[in-house]
Amino acid sequence: MTKQTAKYTPRPIGATALKELRAADDAGRPVLPFTAHEDGTPVECVGSPLRCCLRAIEPGERVALVAYAPLRRWADETGADPGAYDEQGPVFLHAEECDGPAAATGAGYPFARPGALRTLRRYNAEGQIVGGRYFEIPEDAGAGFDAAFDEAFADPEVVLVHVRALEYGCFQFEVRRA
Repeated sequence: MTKQTAKYTPRPIGATALKELRAADDAGRPVLPFTAHEDGTPVECVGSPLRCCLRAIEPGERVALVAYAPLRRWADETGADPGAYDEQGPVFLHAEECDGPAAATGAGYPFARPGALRTLRRYNAEGQIVGGRYFEIPEDAGAGFDAAFDEAFADPEVVLVHVRALEYGCFQFEVRRA
């Protein structure tokens, strides 16, 4: 399988939010960093997605599992009021500052394992859900994601798409209208 480039830009958690999340998460809890081990102690996380740098956790890395409210953070930037659509969920991030995603322009979509199930949730400028779809990542993940985002942004009301794991609803990354 050839690595595909991304037509849209997958966005990690922003630097300001990361700094805040490394002190207290979006549920107001203090952060409890730990070292990722393959034997599952203290939390099974090796191979899980890091939302700060959009790659999998490797053994020995210092990480934290925090509550993150991606729509709330976006709304704070844009002045939107998502109301009841605001939610938070668990995400992993490096416990200390990291270099962020690889700087390769046009790199492929993160966490794009063929066969993995995702939902692509669409939001308008007010932060309200205006649709979404179930998405099974195809062998050609880049083309599949490109087509799904083309479909989402064909609706002029859509300004933001959240990609979430279907199984647990975990936030993976977001794409904004260019």
